Amino acid sequence: MSASAHQLVEGRPIQSIHIGGVFADRRATVVRTVLGSCIAVCLRDPGAKTGGMNHFMLPSGADCVGCARYGVQAMELLINACMKAGADRRRLEAKVFGGGHVLKIRESDSNVPKSNIRFALEFLATEQIPIVSKDVGGYAAREVYFFTDTGRTLLKRLTPTGIAEVEAEEREQLRQFSMPAADEDDNVTLF
Repeated sequence: MSASAHQLVEGRPIQSIHIGGVFADRRATVVRTVLGSCIAVCLRDPGAKTGGMNHFMLPSGADCVGCARYGVQAMELLINACMKAGADRRRLEAKVFGGGHVLKIRESDSNVPKSNIRFALEFLATEQIPIVSKDVGGYAAREVYFFTDTGRTLLKRLTPTGIAEVEAEEREQLRQFSMPAADEDDNVTLF
């Protein structure tokens, strides 16, 4: 973390999450993540001053209970974690980040970044959770700091070096998703 960001979060614990991470707390906490084509949704109940963040890689995937790598599960886990921390679901508001086209693959309407963005926005609309701000799409990776009690967000677009690190992590995650699980039939490839 840069020195300036450290000064801004001084006195508050910082919780970093990565792909598949979900965190919510009633204590004043700063949740941090770095995103490429992934999405992070931040939810907050301004009345309870409670909030949290998830970080997912794909809208949906293998049927895995409690597996937050996929948006469907990550959103449900985040909503439940916020409520467990004291949030009232009726007061939740959202901020959405990520979905940057950072992998060197052809752009299309069905690519991972656009699919992730579309999923997050549609999910929140369906669940009637208002989006109070968003920063999605484009070609930059992002570093996000979310203050669970105030909803304040710090966003930094990463340099090409930072993008290379995010790209490497996302490629590794995609590679792992496409490898057959040890106990799976050789004819099945998980993605």
